[in-house]
Amino acid sequence: MGKRRLQDLIASKFMLFTTIFSSLLVLVIALALIQRSTLILTTHPLNELLLSSSWDPWEGKFGFFPFIAGTLWVTALAMVLSLPPSLLMATYLAEYASNKIRGIIKPMIDLLAGIPSVVFGLWGVLVIVPLVRDHLAPMAGTATTGYTVLTGGIVLSIMVSPIIISISEEVIRAIPYHVREASMALGATKWQTVKHAVARSASPGIAAAVILGFGRAFGETMAVLMVVGNVAEVPTSLFDAAYPLPALIANNYGEMMSLPVFDSALMLAALLLLIIVLVFSVAAAILLARIKKGYAIG
Repeated sequence: MGKRRLQDLIASKFMLFTTIFSSLLVLVIALALIQRSTLILTTHPLNELLLSSSWDPWEGKFGFFPFIAGTLWVTALAMVLSLPPSLLMATYLAEYASNKIRGIIKPMIDLLAGIPSVVFGLWGVLVIVPLVRDHLAPMAGTATTGYTVLTGGIVLSIMVSPIIISISEEVIRAIPYHVREASMALGATKWQTVKHAVARSASPGIAAAVILGFGRAFGETMAVLMVVGNVAEVPTSLFDAAYPLPALIANNYGEMMSLPVFDSALMLAALLLLIIVLVFSVAAAILLARIKKGYAIG
């Protein structure tokens, strides 16, 4: 009995150590980025870095606003395009699909989530770029190369959909069955029950899924880099090119390390991405904890 208790104690301490170590990695990464960003922060005011649109490293101009704006444009469009079909699909899988259909569709969604981003990028170049250039842009009365905010948004929306679908479906299925029974006992139809009872109870968890999807979209690099054009200007329409922050880092890091200020500016861009993704991840974790607590009390 003493040996078993010792084994349990060792196992629990080891798991505690690995958990703390994993958590500290985020702190270590953040501290490293802060340390490497010190040079740019001491030579340029923060408001100038965040709000200026001038980007010319050789002239000492490091305005991040076009890259921040490009990131927000592409991410916001991706979320707008992905949310309605993702939530409808999650609702169908959780409430309407038979076990056989769910068993077929769920692995396909998981497979979609596991496809490398470069494959999505190549697909975007081969399919979505010509679609935007030859069909969508002429319909809107404009001309473009096809490497636009709209192209990036379409590709990114497909990439984040599996995350939103999987988490939302699990949250909806976790709603206690007595919620559905109570609603139907009052004369509500299946759709009315799903819309007013189930969806309302699952809303915190669905919000967490959306936030996690947003964080995934915000930090995506390779696929977006390949299809948005990478022009350091603030987009004014869906058919303009953009230059998101992750693409800025991927395109330039390693080539400009001989210029210390430029290297520091790229580290600051990485720090901004880390902070934003962390904020959304923590918010999602808090929402999920609240909904789990609510289920436990219920």
